[in-house]
Amino acid sequence: MTHEHPQRKQGLSGSQGGPVPRPTGQARSSELSGASLPDQFKTESARFLNYLRVEKGLAANTITSYQRDLTKFAAFMTSRKAELGTVSRQDIRSFLEHQFKQGLAARSVARNLIALRTFFRFLVAERVLDADPVEGIDAPRIGLSLPRYLAVSEVDMLLQQPDPSSTLGLRDKAMLELLYATGMRVSELVNLKPEDVDLNLGIVRCMGKGGKERLIPAGKDALAAVEAYLRAARNVLGGKHEASFLFLNKNGRRLSRVGFWKVLRAYGRKASVSAPTTPHSVRHSFATHLLERGADLRSIQLLLGHSDISTTQIYTHVLKERLKSVYEAHHPRA
Repeated sequence: MTHEHPQRKQGLSGSQGGPVPRPTGQARSSELSGASLPDQFKTESARFLNYLRVEKGLAANTITSYQRDLTKFAAFMTSRKAELGTVSRQDIRSFLEHQFKQGLAARSVARNLIALRTFFRFLVAERVLDADPVEGIDAPRIGLSLPRYLAVSEVDMLLQQPDPSSTLGLRDKAMLELLYATGMRVSELVNLKPEDVDLNLGIVRCMGKGGKERLIPAGKDALAAVEAYLRAARNVLGGKHEASFLFLNKNGRRLSRVGFWKVLRAYGRKASVSAPTTPHSVRHSFATHLLERGADLRSIQLLLGHSDISTTQIYTHVLKERLKSVYEAHHPRA
């Protein structure tokens, strides 16, 4: 692709309807930060996160997000000297109001509510609680937020910033080109392995949310950049390590999401890009530029790995802009 581009009774807890087992051994209770949190909350939260991981098969990043939101709620309830079994609907409303006062956007508060709704449904299904305090509480209204994206000229400037004469420059060039050529999520990019990129077929295989695999075509510029990186830079970065991931940091380890974000932000500043330069803005640019050039929504949905096309439909704003410009350019009385 070129640059033109969740009562139980039967379902929540397992196929046999039995309760989710208490985590054994290293149950990852370390995920629940804050030693001052009530023991019951830490125990039930650990079971809940284990349920999400083992039975629901959610991605690690999603589970981390649930854990963060639940720990925040537990800290709030602890400050009110409330126990898990006494949480009321008013407590939930007070927590959400507190989040707004802290400056959280409606979308973030809605995500917190989703985490609480899923958690308390789990507790009711597991017969830990008799009633769900979240039931009947509506999510805050979320206004339509159009994706921020870069202009084609800004993408071109961004891709020109890495120095191909240096080891890190070759790596960075390959990462940026591949990110824009495929529209991958940053977690998908940093978890790629060398064998995931077929230079001959021009195909990249990545694992998306929920462990779903998809194949994405990549353009010649991105493939050439990856080939140059593999040929002259990756072994240098890897050194004596037997690294299994494609993109490595200076220590020969897998480059982290935060590490890549820092790299991208630095190049965005260097290129004087006006729009926020984030992995997601590049992903938005990939989709927007394809749509501008006539790609259909269904194809873009598959390329982005969206499970529901309604998620992809946000990009139709591009079509409206294009139709308006065509009308103004060609209608005799525009």
